[in-house]
Amino acid sequence: MVRTTPTRPVDVAALFPALAAHARPATRLHPRAGAPTAGQSSVGGPLLWPAAEPWPFCDESREDTFDPVTPETERRRRAILGAAWARTPRGERLRITEAERAELDEAEAADPPELDGERVAMVPVVQLYRRDTPGFIGPADADLLQVLWCPLDHPDHEYCPHVLVRWRTAAAVTAPLAAPPEPVAVGATYLPEPCAVHPEEVVEHQYLGLLPEELRGEIRAWEEGTGGFPYQYDLSIAPGWKLGGFASWHLTDPYPMDCDDCGAPMELLLVAASSEWDGGTGSWRPVEDEGEPEHDSLVAPHEPTFVQIGRGYSLWVFYCPRS
Repeated sequence: MVRTTPTRPVDVAALFPALAAHARPATRLHPRAGAPTAGQSSVGGPLLWPAAEPWPFCDESREDTFDPVTPETERRRRAILGAAWARTPRGERLRITEAERAELDEAEAADPPELDGERVAMVPVVQLYRRDTPGFIGPADADLLQVLWCPLDHPDHEYCPHVLVRWRTAAAVTAPLAAPPEPVAVGATYLPEPCAVHPEEVVEHQYLGLLPEELRGEIRAWEEGTGGFPYQYDLSIAPGWKLGGFASWHLTDPYPMDCDDCGAPMELLLVAASSEWDGGTGSWRPVEDEGEPEHDSLVAPHEPTFVQIGRGYSLWVFYCPRS
């Protein structure tokens, strides 16, 4: 199904022509619950992975993740709650059976899986085919982008998952891996729900704090004078899962993201988001999702992937444009 970002409530580029030098395309992925295959683009779906290529495991130091569970336990929890939501009429209290409640309580009371000395298999996060994705980012000879992560907290990665990126040529995978290994434990919020994607290219404008001082002052004066839609939330950078575009530094001051090897300024590759729209007026909510209830099902339209970064933030992956 198509997802369409509403026209911005204000044509900020027309108001400030100098913004043309600070615009960049981004591809909103619009993940929604589905059953993608390895031959399709997805968030949290299976990867087209060569059987002869070792599946990646994480060997880095990890912090104990809050309430780690096995992937099977988390998937069963979601299945039980999803079935209960499906049978519950809108607006009524969740209808869950005694047997389902007992199974959930038993899982919650179970001892967490042991992690001592265990290598942790990485889990699929994103797979994007060039044919599906406007603004595909990658080497010229690659038509497939794959992103995996270790589904546990890492102190040296800002207490986020350790990320691994692969570019490959799909036609070269003649003998795909049928069943990748599962991690011994996951943080539940780092296990993406399989989602189909509905890529849509939009135009973004640079984060306000990184614009030239004069232009930044003009925009701030306009915001104060109109009291209308804020540049930060409604007019510059799209929320949600996306490929490319600009990073939003509204939670921290901007700081350089330079390549460790060559020193070049890196550019944004991917955003893995806790929510598809939030903040401001919610003007980024796709037209097709208007009128959909936010909390009358297990999978809310604005949180389809079950991923949560920190307290509802986003994880950014940057890449070096030189190599």
